[in-house]
Amino acid sequence: MGAGKRGERNLCEAQEDTNWWCLGGVSAPIPVGRTGPDLDDPGVGPASGVCCPRGTCHSSRVVFAGCGAVSGMPGRRPGRDALKDRKWACTHLGSRSANACEKTSFVFLRQELPVRLANIMKEINFLPDKLLGTPSLQLLQSWYSQSLMEIVEFLEKNPEDQKVLSDFTEVLINIRNRHNNVVPTMAQGVIEYKEAFGVDPVTNQNVQYFLDRFYMSRISIRMLINQHTLIFEGSRNPAHPKHIGSIDPNCDVVEVVKDAYESARLLCDQYYLASPEVQIKQKNAKAVGQPIHLVYVPSHLYHMLFELFKNSMRATVETHESRSLPPIEVMVALGKEDLTIKMSDMGGGVPLRKIDRLFSYMYTTAPSPVMDNSRNAPLAGFGYGLPISRLYARYFQGDLQLYSMEGYGTSAVIYLKALSSESIERLPVFNKSAWRHYRTSIEADDWCIPSSEPKDLGKYNVDV
Repeated sequence: MGAGKRGERNLCEAQEDTNWWCLGGVSAPIPVGRTGPDLDDPGVGPASGVCCPRGTCHSSRVVFAGCGAVSGMPGRRPGRDALKDRKWACTHLGSRSANACEKTSFVFLRQELPVRLANIMKEINFLPDKLLGTPSLQLLQSWYSQSLMEIVEFLEKNPEDQKVLSDFTEVLINIRNRHNNVVPTMAQGVIEYKEAFGVDPVTNQNVQYFLDRFYMSRISIRMLINQHTLIFEGSRNPAHPKHIGSIDPNCDVVEVVKDAYESARLLCDQYYLASPEVQIKQKNAKAVGQPIHLVYVPSHLYHMLFELFKNSMRATVETHESRSLPPIEVMVALGKEDLTIKMSDMGGGVPLRKIDRLFSYMYTTAPSPVMDNSRNAPLAGFGYGLPISRLYARYFQGDLQLYSMEGYGTSAVIYLKALSSESIERLPVFNKSAWRHYRTSIEADDWCIPSSEPKDLGKYNVDV
């Protein structure tokens, strides 16, 4: 990994690095990243576990307690020296004991996870007070506080004790389960706020900015927790024996496309009693005629594709009343730098002015679902599908973009890094720049759009 990429980690550096997680002689790459304070920023104080601009304070004593415990580790800056520490441990301890890399993972995660939790907990407090006062947000904050304190308890425990390692894994599993409903809970809080107080442009901008960072943080935290628990829990998924945690070192992209299509098709048939077919093509420019594989997290790719298929199917079925539905076309292309997946439908398209709304957490084209225990997943709901899918793509330096032709259809394009060495975590860091964003109001537009209505110029006459 290049020395210039501070705080970034590769998805897989098998050929270039020794950043591995080992299990029974099997080396497993794990993406990790730095989310600690930017200590080179003169407006940031290194004394706390989160990056606090001068003059700001935090109302949560729990966060300060957790952050103080993290930053109080002698000789360490949260997240800064993680790669060096893990390299040393895996190189020097890996040959000495069977669970050396579990110890390394434990030592790393007990430091890194509190930093990530504390960073985003700090940002939560910049949301509007009335939003923070909703029952959903208060419940969510209690989950994060509890999880932070549970991990902080392991900061001084001995990694040589196998019971400590087992207890830590169990705690991570409990944390993962506790946070399973974070997305709908946050969405419900936003709905409660909108219905009670409405939304102004400044609030909309800040909520959008925060939720992008909040959900990206959640993706990264669950990624780390899943890697540790899947590898060190002691059980393997018989359906995917070659997976290294949640990472597939030889992910068949077209197979994931087919899986996502079949799942979305079942859902579409259930709601509309009809569904469009799919046509899949692939072009491998690196190995002509060969299937396209890459090192990736299949569940992330599946999530993106499933969401896009749902949207395309819904638009196609609702646009065409006949039983003969035009197919959805998928093209998968692998180049030197990018792996690109384009999904095109003939679902009528979306006006250009509405494209940005599709990635807004405050906008959905479907009625809000009722929060209940039903197992039936709606074809449309909170409107979080596209923005969160874009975060999954961006998490490892990719992207998701929409191109629409109103009256015809829409093409959605997923961009992923073809090289695992370039699949670097993209993580939010709470620093002076982030703080400034929450304090910025929307300025007047410096472009003029003339009115379409004729003006009565008579009222501007001046008597001479």
